[in-house]
Amino acid sequence: MTEGYEDLIEQNLRLFYQQRGTSAAPHAGARVQGDSLLFRAFGEECRIDPGGIALSGNRVTGPIGVVISLYLLHARDEPLEIMPFLAFKDFPGSMPYHGAFHANSEMPLVPHVPGIRRSEARIRTAFQGEDPPEGLGGDFSFVLLPLPKIALCYIFYLADDDFPASVTCLFSSNAVSFLPLDGLADTAEYTARRIIHINGGG
Repeated sequence: MTEGYEDLIEQNLRLFYQQRGTSAAPHAGARVQGDSLLFRAFGEECRIDPGGIALSGNRVTGPIGVVISLYLLHARDEPLEIMPFLAFKDFPGSMPYHGAFHANSEMPLVPHVPGIRRSEARIRTAFQGEDPPEGLGGDFSFVLLPLPKIALCYIFYLADDDFPASVTCLFSSNAVSFLPLDGLADTAEYTARRIIHINGGG
């Protein structure tokens, strides 16, 4: 399976360098260094060149690399627009994927909500996070940048005597300008995994 992902990453990068190249770096919010593009992705330093993608110096050959390569191919020449945040279900065509999105991107975080609160500063630092706009509710919340022009807002509720813990993940309003729908769902899933990793898994 990894070989299939690696082939897809290679194909996407070939298309990117043939059709767009480093001149499209501003579309992706990237810096240019020779024929490489540099930016933070999923809380790590990302380097892309015609030979592949690396996160924190380690070559990426799995599905997260596919998401990054798709981001390069689809990013448009427009700024990130944070507000209004949108739920995944608000995106046209997302209905068949609502259950999978909740199961893969929100539910895995629920057991870790108390730890995420304790690890919030480290999570924010890794993802160049910031405070959310006022009025979103929750016991705590923050905005993360898994990719330079895609922001995710997380709203966390701690468990109490009446309700279990819960997590809501929202997207910046023009996220679909930089990734297709399935790529957005994957972005939220891999961001959740990275949050759990930074939190120490528990």
